[in-house]
Amino acid sequence: MTTATSTRLSDGRELIYFDDGDVAKPHAEADQRPLLPRSEADTGEIRFDALTGDWVAIAAHRQTRTYLPPANQCPLCPSRNDGNLSEIPAPDYDVVVFENRFPSLGPALGVAPQHPRWGTTGVAFGRCEVVAFTPVHSGSFATLSEGRARTVIDAWAQRTAALSALPGIRQVFPFENRGQEIGVTLHHPHGQIYAYPYITPRAAVMASAARKYYDAADGRNTLTGSILESERQAGDRMILEGTHFSAYVPFAAKWPLEIHLTPHRQVPDIAALTGAERDELTWMYLELLTRLDNLYGTPTPYIAAWHQAPVDDFFRPAGYLHLQLTSPRRAADKLKFLAGSEAAMGAFINDSTPELTASALRAAAGRSAGRTNGPVRGRLLREGT
Repeated sequence: MTTATSTRLSDGRELIYFDDGDVAKPHAEADQRPLLPRSEADTGEIRFDALTGDWVAIAAHRQTRTYLPPANQCPLCPSRNDGNLSEIPAPDYDVVVFENRFPSLGPALGVAPQHPRWGTTGVAFGRCEVVAFTPVHSGSFATLSEGRARTVIDAWAQRTAALSALPGIRQVFPFENRGQEIGVTLHHPHGQIYAYPYITPRAAVMASAARKYYDAADGRNTLTGSILESERQAGDRMILEGTHFSAYVPFAAKWPLEIHLTPHRQVPDIAALTGAERDELTWMYLELLTRLDNLYGTPTPYIAAWHQAPVDDFFRPAGYLHLQLTSPRRAADKLKFLAGSEAAMGAFINDSTPELTASALRAAAGRSAGRTNGPVRGRLLREGT
């Protein structure tokens, strides 16, 4: 069981240490930086796009955020006596979550305007958090130990529950951007969590489709559960099958590399997973990330998006947690860029087939391949199985 200890940075932002194991470590170090106190008045704004019905966050203050600093000035490394006073006051840590110093949303909390039209603005209520996976500056989530990765998953679960309970929050989104090609601004292994005061456009489309399917089935089946069952029966796009989770390339994959990791049981979010489910999720997620890197022999840029059910009484019963892991990498030395059809029209064109991608990922077995000791690790699918 992961333990959590909350403290405050010098400007008032919350920081939470998540320690491996069931014994909390001492975290008495104070933030020594002379930061100005943060105020809810610093919160940006949201503007309503009447053409699409979407909210857009206006966050001009993020232009001054830290951008690819050298390792000795990394804000996610532990603070050191040599002068690098980072966002994390401790000289060591396991996993840390803290409020983003340059948030797109928050720190003020509240309800977004309910009946917007052209010209409607609102306060950018919400909360944005950073999740530092490890004190080690190099590496990635894929290089974490299983114990440390499990601590990150427990942190995601705790923060999902806590953020979902905040006033005005309608969606909680844990995610990770990996690789400079994706646009990361820090090399240190980390992710983020956004808590929105509205349901985001992509989530709204998915939630509406899920609710429509759920109602047509009189509440007996879910859309994501039905898709998972169909993919497992078809088999040609499957990558991994475990006791609690399965991973596959979706039938209509949009990206050159796209994997969905889905629990066999309907749960709305990471917080609802049992201990056994989190254990399996840990090794399976690490395996998938390792396979991505094995495809071409060099690190693969990706976006790991955890789709959780909205914090909404209407959509939530039909919601179904799943991970969408995507990469624009279409060859060892080529990336897919979103141009006219994709960027302007949202009409994706995939240069490969989902079946070929799944075949390549089955052949790129990672850290679980060849294991003969310990518990059964699920079904490692290979060609011909």
